[in-house]
Amino acid sequence: MTDYTTQLKDEQRVIDAVYARLDSMAAQTRERLTAVRAAGGHGSPTQRTERDSFATMYEERLTQLRAVQDRLVFGRLDTDDGEKRYIGRIGLSDHQHNPMLTDWRAEAARPFYEATPNHRFNIVMRRHISLKFREVVGIEDEVLDVSSKHVEEASESGTLTGEGALLTSLSTRRTGKMTDIVATIQAEQDRIIRAPLNQVTVVQGGPGTGKTAVALHRAAYLLYTHRKRLDHSGVLVVGPSQAFLHYIDQVLPSLGETGVLSRTIATLLPGIVANQTDDPFAAQLKGDIRMAKTIANAVAMRIRVPSTLPEISVGAVHFRINAADIEEAQQIARRSHLPHNRARVTFVEHMMEALVRRYSDELDYTPEAAELARVKDDLRYNDQVKKTLNLSWLPLTAEWLLEDLWAKPARLRSCAPWLNDDQLSALYRPKGSGWTSADIPLLDEAMELIGDDPKTIAAATRAKGMTAEEKYAQDTLESMGISSSLVSAQRLAEGMESSGDEDLLAARAAKDRSWTFGHIVVDEAQELTRMEWRMLVRRCPTRSFTIVGDVAQTSALGGARSWQTMLDPVFGHDRWHLGELTIDYRNPQEVADLASDFARNEGLYVSTVKAVREMEDSVKRLTVNRLEDLVEASIAEILQLHSHYISQDGTGRVAVIADDELLSTLRAPLWESILKNLGIDETHRLQAQTDGDAQIHLTNPEGIKGLEYDAVLLIQPGLIETNSPSRLTAASDLYVSLTRPTQQLVIVRTRDDRDSLPL
Repeated sequence: MTDYTTQLKDEQRVIDAVYARLDSMAAQTRERLTAVRAAGGHGSPTQRTERDSFATMYEERLTQLRAVQDRLVFGRLDTDDGEKRYIGRIGLSDHQHNPMLTDWRAEAARPFYEATPNHRFNIVMRRHISLKFREVVGIEDEVLDVSSKHVEEASESGTLTGEGALLTSLSTRRTGKMTDIVATIQAEQDRIIRAPLNQVTVVQGGPGTGKTAVALHRAAYLLYTHRKRLDHSGVLVVGPSQAFLHYIDQVLPSLGETGVLSRTIATLLPGIVANQTDDPFAAQLKGDIRMAKTIANAVAMRIRVPSTLPEISVGAVHFRINAADIEEAQQIARRSHLPHNRARVTFVEHMMEALVRRYSDELDYTPEAAELARVKDDLRYNDQVKKTLNLSWLPLTAEWLLEDLWAKPARLRSCAPWLNDDQLSALYRPKGSGWTSADIPLLDEAMELIGDDPKTIAAATRAKGMTAEEKYAQDTLESMGISSSLVSAQRLAEGMESSGDEDLLAARAAKDRSWTFGHIVVDEAQELTRMEWRMLVRRCPTRSFTIVGDVAQTSALGGARSWQTMLDPVFGHDRWHLGELTIDYRNPQEVADLASDFARNEGLYVSTVKAVREMEDSVKRLTVNRLEDLVEASIAEILQLHSHYISQDGTGRVAVIADDELLSTLRAPLWESILKNLGIDETHRLQAQTDGDAQIHLTNPEGIKGLEYDAVLLIQPGLIETNSPSRLTAASDLYVSLTRPTQQLVIVRTRDDRDSLPL
């Protein structure tokens, strides 16, 4: 029998050995990386490529070893046969290849999350180990075999417990970064995490059920289990906002995975910046699946026979361009099924041959090949020929095509006859207005149909015959704006030395619009429109998706109110599998009850069954008589929440959620009051924080999707409803707002607001 202190020391010795092995592996990897770098950029291209590959591999391994150091070990399984199996973020073996640490994703670790007294596998006891840096600070035991001696031992030593590790993690102050749940994954979550790769897995769950954490841990699990397959294609994580991606960006590295690309829909196209905002109704129209046909019609309209065809002169020979030749060349090019700009190359070549035949037909002798080649060159540079061919098959870019559609309602109507006058007005936008997030799937659709930029095709044609190194050098010259007449690609290729390591897979994928991923994780997926789904499916032909969301939280007019209605047309009714999370780990029971009752009364589907905690006074309501008193009362509450939840070490988060109209009124007096009551140093500290790290976050409901805070102050919720595009959207926005806090929800409103919208 050993007491608690002795057991802490015993575990510390094990942990020290594990960390020593980790440090040894990191030192060995650094030595190998240094040796590779010391070789420099000399040698053949093959040797340089090989060194770059090794350097990339060692750098990735070092990054992984550094990222998993925090809470490296968090569990132990004791089996019927006396084995003690330690569970951690990665798998480790000693120098003799004996296992020291089992990766949490391995099948041998599954009982740590799923074993119960009724289905315990061969596990007698499950131990949770708490670390602070590398020091063991706590152990908690769950005995699964009630007849074993472990029950009495754990009880007498003070380690016997139930859900201590989970409840401790829930009460920890927020930091502005999502933490992993690898030590506290629950059984219903673990079953979803370990679902097969080759399927569409939909995770439906209310606020606080751990949907996002489950999705990210599933990505890590799939990368571990299907490493060979996913190493070459990668995983894409799609989130609702940059703030959300900032919030989750440490989770996968902490689980040992660094090669994942994270994007929003707005940032998914390389080189396209979507920094404008659509009216909700315009965004809904752009997300309509009929827009795919609209884009196809717009491209097809750029292939036609001009009404007037010119007469061409080549020396003393004159002939007219023939409409039948144009139609025949267009048919041949269409049958190639190439994208528009690539097919245009085929069209132009057939037209040049037809024009040369017309020239030859006008002669009273048979021309030699050299003469015909010369005539073909003359025709290729003839202005009238070029103009006619462009009018017959216009070279396009997606950006030009879409801008032209939005700026010309008459043309848009001809491409989309289903739009009425009001809808055309909603979509109208002058050229040069910039791009919105809802434009991105339409640009992607156009890029798919149009293909490469004409300039890119011309450059590729010029590059034919170059070696791989010369082609790379040519690209380098062009990217630097250097004329190849000054420095030839061949000369640069001969003199170039290795300029660094190859891009990592995620970086390469980010630059390549046509990249296809082995798996895609979509968070807040209920917000996606049919056009956005079409864009994502194009990036994963195997249809391997983890789709995370809550149809009660849909705020986009074109989003999903039913998974079946949205996903059946995308994947097929029998090609996706629904897993539902029902336990609210984030909100206190009082907050969860308030939010769920409101959502049900508004007709929203609520899947959460219960919360795991009760906290007295977790909901506070404050009503003022006049609108003039609202700002003053709100500021007083913010100062109080600051004193309770915000620390100068950067921990603690408070969200102030209101309609944009009210936030603009609140900002100036709030900062004046913070300066007066908290002093200049604290004011400067808070004001210097970026949106992603702000401890006092002033935002509308759209800005807090997927995020959580210690406390939330919701101001004048009735105004949010009034200014929403629809009643259901307002209900979803308020449901999201009510469910962000882990500790306390404060609602401040006027009497009129309270009477108009009961909560």
